[in-house]
Amino acid sequence: MSSYRLDKTAFKAQTVDGAVASQAAYYRSLIWQERLHIANYLNSVAYNYPENEPPRMDKTVFSMRARK
Repeated sequence: MSSYRLDKTAFKAQTVDGAVASQAAYYRSLIWQERLHIANYLNSVAYNYPENEPPRMDKTVFSMRARK
């Protein structure tokens, strides 16, 4: 996983509503590819797998049935 460092100069004391609004504005300013990269990184941290190697789906769990 790549290491991200916290930029302590980028943050300030603010209310909860102000923090939510500024975070929403920041993420809306990103292009969709950047938001997808962030989501991939957060999933890799949450589920403990390397960032660029997600686990493969276990296809034996699902079954195929013919439609009637």
